[in-house]
Amino acid sequence: MISIPHTSSGGERPTGEQYTIKAGEYTAVVTEVGACLRSLRLDGRELIMEFPEDGSPVGGSGQLLIPWPNRIRDGKYTWRGVERRLEITEEPRNNAIHGLTRHHAWQVDTQTASSLRLTLRLEPQPGYPFLLEVAAEYSLDADEGLTVSVTARNAGEWEAPYGIGSHAYLKTDGGLDGPQGLGHVPAGRWLMVDERMIPQCEVPVGGTPYDLRDRRSLRGVVLDTAYTDIVRDADGLGRVTLGQGVDGVTMWFGEGLEWVQLFSGDPLNEPYRRSALAVEPMSCPPNAFATGKGVIALEPGESVTHTWGIVAGAA
Repeated sequence: MISIPHTSSGGERPTGEQYTIKAGEYTAVVTEVGACLRSLRLDGRELIMEFPEDGSPVGGSGQLLIPWPNRIRDGKYTWRGVERRLEITEEPRNNAIHGLTRHHAWQVDTQTASSLRLTLRLEPQPGYPFLLEVAAEYSLDADEGLTVSVTARNAGEWEAPYGIGSHAYLKTDGGLDGPQGLGHVPAGRWLMVDERMIPQCEVPVGGTPYDLRDRRSLRGVVLDTAYTDIVRDADGLGRVTLGQGVDGVTMWFGEGLEWVQLFSGDPLNEPYRRSALAVEPMSCPPNAFATGKGVIALEPGESVTHTWGIVAGAA
């Protein structure tokens, strides 16, 4: 069954067409521009921080971060002996941030009532002279909630550096300072950064304000912090939760996503400030293109897939 894109009577939308999928009591809206998750609800309850249909993603809400997540210092990196220079997209800190696909229009490949597959051909460009074919599939299940699967294929002639992240904000009633603002992150180390948010060293979480291995209140806790050394459950998945019980929400992520960035949204304008927690599974840490840490070397013709999802409830 093909569902009709959700449209409005207003003018042009920065994120283009809006595609709605449903399963049971779950509903999600994905955008044409950026293949962005704009909305995810269970029986009308918001599970993520949404942004207006006629607006742009607030704080990068719901965006896919391809072919690198987070930041690259000065936009410079060296790949196979050749120095590359990317456009500076975080000017105050002079970094290149969150990849190259966020503002591209993706094409619908297939759509059913409960799933949507979008594709994008990322052409070679200054700083990233590699050719990628990317597919993002969003699917809903009445019990399991949302699953997102992104596959990137190197369609060019040269080995390409690659990384991925996502930027959804988990949301519970009352925001981070409310009674459901309880965070649980089963990670053993956090990443200390400088004033430009560039990594300096990994630090054990024990005895620091960043220890969220036991569920605890996030009231007043300011986060823009990457975690690793993640303890996975018996099914091989890592899980980060906000809230508890049926009123909570969980982000899970599969193999190859060994980092997760948390952002408490303190710099955002009202009503978004501290209303939700960005939980960003990543295949590599910040500045990875420059350091090589966690970067995937995609050979011509080779592909890689990463999978994560969001479900209501927090065990």
